[in-house]
Amino acid sequence: MGSRWYALIVDAVDPERLARWWAEVLDHRIESVSPREVVIGPAIDGHPRIVFLRHDDAKQSKNRLHLDLRPDDLDAELERLVNMGARHVDVGQPESAAWVVLADPEGNEFCIIRPKR
Repeated sequence: MGSRWYALIVDAVDPERLARWWAEVLDHRIESVSPREVVIGPAIDGHPRIVFLRHDDAKQSKNRLHLDLRPDDLDAELERLVNMGARHVDVGQPESAAWVVLADPEGNEFCIIRPKR
């Protein structure tokens, strides 16, 4: 039997703030809050979860792992996320890329993929 994806762990200087930000982005719910960690997950079955762990050091370099999000309306979602505090990031992507790279409030990169036509 193989393994099942249970959770993604994200180090954060302010785990509660970052978890609440991602919960709003992904339409997830807060499952638990403690001084050391905050857990979010989808309302349907709770898996996979994202666990935000307190880590005193700020992010130093490009992520080795990131999320790709595919909204129905790329422009509307970009506007929403930037208004929420995301910022555009250049990681060397070509101008003709089918994705846009953003960073969350703590600088973690993620991509918004153009919807399928």
